[in-house]
Amino acid sequence: MPTSRLNICLACSELTPLTKTGGLADVTAAMSACFDAAGHRILVLTPFYESIDITGMEVTEVKGLAGLEMTLGDRRFEYRVVRATPGDSGPDIHLLDCPQLYGGTELYSGPEEHLRFILLSRVTIEICQRLGFVPDIFHCHDWHTALVPIYLKTLYDWDQMFSESRTVLTLHNIGYQGVFGAGILHEMGLVDSASMLDQEDLSGDRVNFLKTGIVHADMLTTVSPTYSREIMEPEHGMGLDSYLRDRGHSVAGILNGVDYKEWNPEADPLIPHHYSPKKLAGKEENKRALMEELGLEYQFDLPLAGMISRLTYQKGIDLLQQVLPGLMSTREFSLAVLGYGEPEYEQFFDWLHAEFPGRVSFFRGFNNELAHRIEAGSDFFLMPSRYEPCGLNQMYSLKYGTVPVVRATGGLADSVQHFDPRDGSGTGIVFHDYDTNGLTWAITTALDLYTNKHAWKQMVFNGMAKDYSWQAQGKLYLNRFRRLLKT
Repeated sequence: MPTSRLNICLACSELTPLTKTGGLADVTAAMSACFDAAGHRILVLTPFYESIDITGMEVTEVKGLAGLEMTLGDRRFEYRVVRATPGDSGPDIHLLDCPQLYGGTELYSGPEEHLRFILLSRVTIEICQRLGFVPDIFHCHDWHTALVPIYLKTLYDWDQMFSESRTVLTLHNIGYQGVFGAGILHEMGLVDSASMLDQEDLSGDRVNFLKTGIVHADMLTTVSPTYSREIMEPEHGMGLDSYLRDRGHSVAGILNGVDYKEWNPEADPLIPHHYSPKKLAGKEENKRALMEELGLEYQFDLPLAGMISRLTYQKGIDLLQQVLPGLMSTREFSLAVLGYGEPEYEQFFDWLHAEFPGRVSFFRGFNNELAHRIEAGSDFFLMPSRYEPCGLNQMYSLKYGTVPVVRATGGLADSVQHFDPRDGSGTGIVFHDYDTNGLTWAITTALDLYTNKHAWKQMVFNGMAKDYSWQAQGKLYLNRFRRLLKT
């Protein structure tokens, strides 16, 4: 059993800067870089989607990983694995190249979605075999690689090179589970191992990838301590709460970290003016520049609210629909929104932009450069989530002196402390009840506090002093890995 240097195989469906639909990509990239910087051997595998942009990376063939085939059900797939070397730092990235499955512009959905991630899970194991890499830890992320644990117990249980390996499944968002018809058992290669799958699911003609991983992984982690407790209950467990309760102490909540090399207002190349707690003037200069860029009317004493989000049910957009029109009619502040998602919510922000010209900006889609400028230029940041496994933007906001206005759920509750003007403690505005009264109170409190320059500056300083770096959070993962390897 290793005492210091670990071999970690990390498999995921998204990895910044190659592919990203949400925080998963940022976390897997920063986590793997953290493990690598700490001196551990890290093998990273992710799909080579057709839409990947490999600009700035050197991509090379890997001996023994070209011209490979795998049969899934009645179909044969040809694939290869290539190595991409980042231009700056971090571990090499192994890309699973199979044009039959990873073509097109979409990362998810489609009739062959299950095949994409069956192949990814199996190649996670086979790439280790072919490279002679013996993982201490197979680190799997969400449903897309959740079949690795059961495959190690079934199709690959003959290979003694994995006899000491342990599996860790990190749950980034339990709302996405990978549920398919039970007819895919043949393609999964698990017809003879059907007894190891959930029998109620099979009788209901379904297979749940994430549930299978929860049952068979040696350890489960979630992306915040509060979320690990919330998903044990029916309200947030999405039908898997009883399975998680059965795992008991095998479930650990570890708050995600932030890559401060990318998110740091003192050195961020994507913002026009750098600043720090000691030299805060640059923040107001960023605000002015952002508002001019977005066509918003700038006034020194009026606050700007920012928001960067997928516009989905999870993110509390329905509350904003009910609250923002009234507040913008009665209070003086502006709003910059970056995001995309459900048409109803996109249409709402289009309408809000038209209703309040010069005060509301809505950029439909995602733009990384604009995301940095919104974080740097906003006075406060809205995250009224119905549930939030971890969230990263509230931690980016803290570093950028942008006060988070959040609901007390998941990682938001773990990373933002409500400000108390009596003693000057706290880093943001936190509301508890998911209703219009709660959100109205939170935004009104932020607007009122903004007029108290001394209290506001104290809250900003408190937030900028917080350390949610991966150097700190990564150690918690490594400690858990070592404890698991001792069992």
